[in-house]
Amino acid sequence: AIEGSNHICYLTPWDITMLSLNYIQKGLLFKKPSSIDNLLEKLKHSLSVALFHFYPLAGRLVTQKTQHPPSYSIFVDCKNSSGAKFIYATLDITISDILSPVDFPPLLQSLFDLNRAINHDGHTLPLLSIQVTQLLDGVFIGCSINHCIADGTSYWNFFNTWSHIFQDVPVLHPPLHNRWFPEGCGPLINLPFKHHDEFIDRYEPPKLRERIFHFSAESIAKLKAKANLQSNTNSSTKISSFQSLSAHVWRSITRVRGLTHDQKTSFVLYVNNRPRMEPPLPNEYFGASINVVTAEAKAGELVENDLGWTAWKVHLAVANFNDSVVHQLLKDWLQSPLVFQPSLHFDPCTVVMSSSPRFNMYGNEFGMGKAVAVRSGYANKFDGWLTAYEAYEGGGSIDLAVCLLPHAMTALESDHEFMEAVSHSNPLY
Repeated sequence: AIEGSNHICYLTPWDITMLSLNYIQKGLLFKKPSSIDNLLEKLKHSLSVALFHFYPLAGRLVTQKTQHPPSYSIFVDCKNSSGAKFIYATLDITISDILSPVDFPPLLQSLFDLNRAINHDGHTLPLLSIQVTQLLDGVFIGCSINHCIADGTSYWNFFNTWSHIFQDVPVLHPPLHNRWFPEGCGPLINLPFKHHDEFIDRYEPPKLRERIFHFSAESIAKLKAKANLQSNTNSSTKISSFQSLSAHVWRSITRVRGLTHDQKTSFVLYVNNRPRMEPPLPNEYFGASINVVTAEAKAGELVENDLGWTAWKVHLAVANFNDSVVHQLLKDWLQSPLVFQPSLHFDPCTVVMSSSPRFNMYGNEFGMGKAVAVRSGYANKFDGWLTAYEAYEGGGSIDLAVCLLPHAMTALESDHEFMEAVSHSNPLY
């Protein structure tokens, strides 16, 4: 069933589960253009045009409650709201101040708005906030989007469309706003709550280190060949490059965490539901249409077995996730709706892979040429959290941002097997 309206954007089970997570925060770092004033005016104008297509981003969340009969539902009011937010800021730092440190510097957080906001705060905060920060020798465009309204696919479709409009390129892939609901469900879902305190969790992570490890296309190809050779996959079933890299990182982080042999550990991968549905949802479907797939093993098994053994586990977890699994998960959720709470769903033995190197990040130029780097803000960082980015040189290379407790990160940097696959990237500033 498909539901939609220009005034109200209904939230699906996929959207609602995101209420207690942070906004998505990603940004692009550019070398300084010749005229900042022209840039700002054109950014604002093209943003307003983009919001014509992506109108839910200018809305606000609304909770509708009744006592007789008892009901509790949340939706987006796209009409009666204060719109999206655009901020211009200046900061006396250089591109080198951002890219030179091994770890992500704390100043990165100042390049984004809505740093500690959770998605439920979209009742009063904008669902989209753009912060353009002028540096001494560059410009950073930081984009914070409410995760109930968009997942990574929708986020980058918005960014790509905004960039196309800026460059007077026709909008070839406008968003589709008809939210998808399981048969007999929606569009207004009655939640089993009386107050948001029952499902809101403002998680504050411990002190973490976060840095990027660069994997060249050649290095990833070696991991893929090794994984397929060791797991004896046949010609019709291949472990993918990304699954091979995921297995390599899961094994390495588990090894340096020093877990006991029988300790259960899991690798969680965020996957896009759209292509797995029957019939598939279009890539332009706008909303949060993601699920998690999980591979599990004992720490000792990961360390004792080879890369192929681990990669096969990751492969099976992804391969077995299909339309029937998506529908069963939705059926279970509708019987017992829940909101994802970080402090309950993450543990120190888990590794989580988010984002995707397939997203078109470096194609967003805004008249300034190719960005020199992609970076993220404060949002959604946990011990064992990985963020996959398309690397600057493209061609299948990947920049993997890794969040770990400081002692584990130090151990990972000293782990020969892990670092053997890490490549050196060339500084671009």
